Amino acid sequence: MADKSLNKTELVAAVAAESGQSQAAVNGVLDALFSTLSDSVANDVKVSIPGWLSVERTSRAARTGRNPQTGETIQIAAGHSVKISAGSKLKAAAK
Repeated sequence: MADKSLNKTELVAAVAAESGQSQAAVNGVLDALFSTLSDSVANDVKVSIPGWLSVERTSRAARTGRNPQTGETIQIAAGHSVKISAGSKLKAAAK
């Protein structure tokens, strides 16, 4: 696992430096991107950026589980999750 990380503030600063835009403008664009992704996932719309990534909502069926402390059988309700898949350009950058 990578021991380095890039938080949102550092990402905004890096994109602003690379693009020549202000940090406020880049921050606004990122906020709009995350808001659009969130709305799309909530409405079961797949977002795909070819070569980079795709984001989609997935469904999980109801199932039976077990409480590890007591061993008691419990019912786990159906639910939703988010699947993020890396595209070819992102995969190539990781090699």
